Amino acid sequence: MKLRVAGPPPGAPRFDRRLLARRARALLAALDLPRAELSLALVSDAAIASLNAAHRGRRGPTDVLAYSLLEGAHAAHRAELLGDVVIATSLAARQARELGHSLNDELLRLLIHGVLHLLGFDHEKPGDARRMRAKERALWRAVA
Repeated sequence: MKLRVAGPPPGAPRFDRRLLARRARALLAALDLPRAELSLALVSDAAIASLNAAHRGRRGPTDVLAYSLLEGAHAAHRAELLGDVVIATSLAARQARELGHSLNDELLRLLIHGVLHLLGFDHEKPGDARRMRAKERALWRAVA
């Protein structure tokens, strides 16, 4: 498997980047995707707010965005590349404090969520949300 991590931005909260990379590889292994390639971008709140506005038409930052290459016009040319997961590190740090866990764990939670979106999971409908949450919990147990 191949993992590319970009970031974090200057001034980002401190976290264990090597742990995140190990967990990302373990996540792909737990999903039985040993040849997969994943791009992970750790960005500022401003950067993700810009992406959120441009691609989702929503104002302000969000914690994670996923850009899947499994569907769409270029899917036939993607090789093993799943797509891109983009995480806002400062927003993740605030959420970690609010939820009472570490930033390392919050980054893993967001990574799992983003990768599942790459694979086609969604949470817009109640049944889909239940399936996605169950898969998130199972992957958390396998990787954390």
